[in-house]
Amino acid sequence: MAQQTVRDTGPSAADRPDVPSFRHPFRQFILKVHGHCNLACRYCYLYEAADHGWRDRPASMNDAVLDRATARIAEHVTAHGLRNAALVLHGGEPLLAGADRLGRAVDLLRTRLPGDCALHPTVQTNGTLLTGTALRTLAGHGIKVGVSLDGGLPAHNAARVDHAGRPAWSRAVRGLRLLAEEQPDAYAGVLAVVDPRTDPLETYASLRALRPPRLDLLLPHGNWTAPPPGLAPGADRPTPYGDWLCAVFDAWWDGGPGQPSVRFFEECLALLLGAPAGGESLGLTPFTAVVVETDGSIEQVDSLKSAYEGAAATGLDVFRHSFDDALAHPGIAARHAGAASLAPVCRACPLVRVCGGGQYAHRYRQGSGFANPSVYCADLQRLIRHAAGRLARAARGPA
Repeated sequence: MAQQTVRDTGPSAADRPDVPSFRHPFRQFILKVHGHCNLACRYCYLYEAADHGWRDRPASMNDAVLDRATARIAEHVTAHGLRNAALVLHGGEPLLAGADRLGRAVDLLRTRLPGDCALHPTVQTNGTLLTGTALRTLAGHGIKVGVSLDGGLPAHNAARVDHAGRPAWSRAVRGLRLLAEEQPDAYAGVLAVVDPRTDPLETYASLRALRPPRLDLLLPHGNWTAPPPGLAPGADRPTPYGDWLCAVFDAWWDGGPGQPSVRFFEECLALLLGAPAGGESLGLTPFTAVVVETDGSIEQVDSLKSAYEGAAATGLDVFRHSFDDALAHPGIAARHAGAASLAPVCRACPLVRVCGGGQYAHRYRQGSGFANPSVYCADLQRLIRHAAGRLARAARGPA
């Protein structure tokens, strides 16, 4: 198919006939519509970890960047004949930009996409700025709402405070309840980071009580140089994160009707059954997401910012470069290389097709880069083997 491009002052990969088409175009476009946050979560990897590039960028994405970013997305979608594209409005806290502005951004992109491409827009928010008016505006533009929490109880969210040190829980849960009650069709789900210091069954029950249609359980961003909380890497170490996930897996598996969709568990089961599933955390399928920062810089995914200063940078921007140029960047190409990019010990592991080496950022070690097993290797093995055992027992039927 002939590639259609939006021209600018410099040639892009899409303009050059010598550049072959890519097998894995981007399908998820993350726009940093606002780079600052109204909270100061004590563990935040964006503002408290190794990369501080946010300090040098504009607080919000201006009209010129938004115009160019949406044009580049449409260019990429058209060039690769995509029928679906995911747009994630992100931050910082994206609702600091205002719900009306988010709606206009989605409308602008829709007008530029080919008629046969469905746009799936989502805003990922901490929930504190959700109001009835904002929710009606977002829903009116077809924007789904995902909310980030640490659990469904105030005690789980003690580290989520504003810049004055005040707890954010009451505002977040008020917004989330408005979402569930007034705009349930716009409720995308809840994202929660695993904390092995909490009771797994209590945490899962509290999250279920928030009625999320989907629950994302994420491992904290850490690596071999900066290990996650409570984890001391070693050959015979305990598996606190794996144990926590196994307990929640059993509650979810045995819970009967009404359980939310839990992406981590569903992807694990699908991969164990041989399905081509997987995302950023599991499996060998390339994670086809790209980030546009508030100044128009094209970057790799934010999780890399937990590794070292500049780890997510590409040196590209939407004014001078296409997303095909980003696909050719060595860092992104390495992430799309599947098993070929893994450490030898990972390629030889019998679980590699399911584990996929774990999340890319979690493999980092100063001096050897990302060519290592995940810092969560033992925890992932614990969960995968446990899930495989539950599948095997279910296949055998009642004793």
